[in-house]
Amino acid sequence: MRAEETDVPRLPRGVKLKYDQVRARHVLLAPERAFDIDEIAAAVLELVDGKRTCAEIVDALAARYDEKREVIADDVKDMIGSLIARRVIET
Repeated sequence: MRAEETDVPRLPRGVKLKYDQVRARHVLLAPERAFDIDEIAAAVLELVDGKRTCAEIVDALAARYDEKREVIADDVKDMIGSLIARRVIET
């Protein structure tokens, strides 16, 4: 599954992005589940606020990392789509 540019992703109630001090890494916590995520996934999830579209998230990341939009757009939409399929992101 791939998210669309016009989708507005948000974390559903009970799902939180946290920094685990013990492991020194970000974790996406969901009811009875936890996902270890890398720095790039954390950067994407920090922008998932229920207000920005996927296109706006891609634009913000492209500016932050000084990368062409086309290079990262598919990866961001695939990641968000994968988390939608796992029910830890809603649109």
